[in-house]
Amino acid sequence: MTTSHRAAVRGRRRKRGRVRLTLGVVLSLLALVTASAGWAYFRLNGNIDTFAADGVSGDRPDADASKGENVLVIGSDARTAGNSTLGGGDKSDIGRSDTAFLLHVYADHRHAVAVSIPRDTLVDLPPCKLPDGSWTRTRQHTMFNAAYSVGQTAKGNPACTQNTVEHLTGLRVDHTVVVDFKGFAELTDVVGGVRVCLPQDVYQRDLNPHRTTRGTRLFAKGEQEVAGQKALDYVRIRHGIGDGSDIGRIKRQQAFVASLLKKVKSDGLTPTKLLPLADAATKSMTVDPGLGSADKLISFAMSLKDIDLSNTKFVTIPWRYEGSRVAVVQPDADALWASLKDDRTLDGADAGGKNGERVEKGEKGEEGEKGKREAGGAKSAAPVSGGGAAVAVENGTTLTGLAARAAKTLTEHDFTVTGTATAAAQDHATTVIAHGPGERSRAKSLARLFPGAELKAAATPGITVTLGQSYANAPSATPSDEPEPVPSKVPTRVPPKVADDARSADDNPCSDLSYG
Repeated sequence: MTTSHRAAVRGRRRKRGRVRLTLGVVLSLLALVTASAGWAYFRLNGNIDTFAADGVSGDRPDADASKGENVLVIGSDARTAGNSTLGGGDKSDIGRSDTAFLLHVYADHRHAVAVSIPRDTLVDLPPCKLPDGSWTRTRQHTMFNAAYSVGQTAKGNPACTQNTVEHLTGLRVDHTVVVDFKGFAELTDVVGGVRVCLPQDVYQRDLNPHRTTRGTRLFAKGEQEVAGQKALDYVRIRHGIGDGSDIGRIKRQQAFVASLLKKVKSDGLTPTKLLPLADAATKSMTVDPGLGSADKLISFAMSLKDIDLSNTKFVTIPWRYEGSRVAVVQPDADALWASLKDDRTLDGADAGGKNGERVEKGEKGEEGEKGKREAGGAKSAAPVSGGGAAVAVENGTTLTGLAARAAKTLTEHDFTVTGTATAAAQDHATTVIAHGPGERSRAKSLARLFPGAELKAAATPGITVTLGQSYANAPSATPSDEPEPVPSKVPTRVPPKVADDARSADDNPCSDLSYG
């Protein structure tokens, strides 16, 4: 072998050695990255808690009633797992929902609106599953935040609140997420603080009105960043700002969430930023089984990345005071729910997907429902149970004994009939069900016993069924499998008062400082 030939062989060997070394480094780095990703997923999976799906009602709105997705977000003041040191209160107390909003993500995945539900809102609480496996009876005209504690568990039962929201809105809740005090505080630490603005100095007595002195100053007037305990104090302040109401506090909470979203967006959705954020969020979150793994949760979070801050809105359910409590205003609330169901934005635009194309829920994780429809399987109607709800019956026709027949049907379905009578007019073509504030969910269930009935909001409490000729022609004790009746005379657009009061996620944190 010549000298030049030996040199060429040595060169090829060195080149192969360099290639093997380079390949080895690449494979090692790939293995390291894969192991890190696997570790991250393992860590996040270990953080996530889920609540039992068996507490979710079987009498739910139709899965295809809305083209978008609805996510119920609950802020819990449960005192377990270190939360009592942050929020005060009795450690033995049952967990309650301190704040709640329904986030509607439109089918185009470019718009979203969060609807806050005041904790003092008077609603009907549908049956809730107890730890011993039994179910509660319907509770009427009860504060909304009691739904979370009616399940009688230390952490509270998100399924009970989810059932209540579905009955209140007629919208299917696709996912439910609960964040407690501890998780909220840690989340604001991870993002490095959230920008807020206060119209005045705030003192300890503003957070705790039972103090005999005003205490030290917690916040100075003006714009500032808050994190951890200070962020928690900010969103919990009720007294000493604006009118001191829970509605005012909701306005501040909406402004805070908007500012938090703005901070996360400005930091960028990179793995370096997302992993600590996801780690902090999942540590103190409880979610429904549909979000019960890291890949499901991350997939859902990334589906929101194209929603611009200017297209993220915050509103409050149409409300009015009823004594010291809050009543839902109709038909404004029904108009709001109808617009979300139709994927109409607050200004009436169609956000139902590209070119208005319907997005099937089955393609977005509604497990089993699409397959059942494609297989042609019939869905049986869920039973109707009145839970003892009081109902008055009037005969709006000339057919004798019709009210007594309807009363018997109602009694068989666990309604309490308070009396039967002849209506002022006997020329009703269809049955009309009039319901007072906060009683729409029960009226909706009742209407399933009277196919074709119309719902009508009334100013006075109580439910009255006025029977029409449609019932006289075809009385039926079999529940209709229709998801819900169409409320009568519901506007197709969101009432201007609701739309005008909306807040965008890109609004200046110092705008509308009084917050109620």
